[in-house]
Amino acid sequence: MTTTRLVTVAPASARRARKPQAADAPPPSIAPGPLARTFGIIALVIATLYFLVPVYWLIVASTKNNTDLTSTFGFWFADWNLGTNYDSLMGWTQGLFWRWVGNSLLYSVSAGVIGTLFAVMAGYAIAKFAFPGKKIAVGVIMAGLLLPVALLTVPLYIEFHALGLTNTAWAIIIPSAVSPFGVFLGMVYAESSVPTELLEAARIDGAGEARIFFTIVLRLLGPAMVTIFLFIFVATWNNFLLPLMMISSADLKPVTLGLYGMMSYFSPDKGAVMLGALLGVIPLIILFFTLQRYWRSGLAAGAVKG
Repeated sequence: MTTTRLVTVAPASARRARKPQAADAPPPSIAPGPLARTFGIIALVIATLYFLVPVYWLIVASTKNNTDLTSTFGFWFADWNLGTNYDSLMGWTQGLFWRWVGNSLLYSVSAGVIGTLFAVMAGYAIAKFAFPGKKIAVGVIMAGLLLPVALLTVPLYIEFHALGLTNTAWAIIIPSAVSPFGVFLGMVYAESSVPTELLEAARIDGAGEARIFFTIVLRLLGPAMVTIFLFIFVATWNNFLLPLMMISSADLKPVTLGLYGMMSYFSPDKGAVMLGALLGVIPLIILFFTLQRYWRSGLAAGAVKG
């Protein structure tokens, strides 16, 4: 006697709806409790307000004149003076404001590209090659992470003045392209993400070291390169002391130094200065939102070795 078994197959949509979610959740042993989760949410809200409230205040302040800045509520709009502030900004800067923004973009992009390339080259070499003085090189890099940038500004000025490079774009680009943190991050990421077996296979196939680096290694180091580029770009954009020491020509000033010049007047138009600061930070916001996913993955570089 033959027994027939009926098997009911659920529709594909129903099977997709019952997809387990346990893989996305942490194990129960390390899952945060209700109290820890509450404190985490509170900390995130405070951090969000800490970073967003100044930007909101800057937007509000850029629409006010000097009187409204001191006589009205700081976190809400008063009389709309945005157009007047923009005209004042162009007048105070003699039409050079957008040139200063372009200078900042030039300095930051150039230093970011050059510094990122040299940082990953140095980090890859330290991680994957054995050479005399390797431990000393790593120690020097770690020491460079501890030195404040302001401490090196005067020696850099003396050196560049002796070379005749002060008041040139190179006086900003070359020092800004040096990033000990970039070398360290490139070293950690190359050590954990570039398989030695892959390099040996490429060498067996006859590839030279330059070809291996530019065709294989650079692709594997992509997330770390984006992170290094962002750090160098932001550091160069926000740098004030180095341009103050190196640059004397108004045509070569970055936007940070140009806005400082506006504030040095006896009675500056503070609303125009706030508008200039707001317009000067927009490129950074666009860059962060554009490269956010690469930046987050690069920050986790080297967190797990295996």
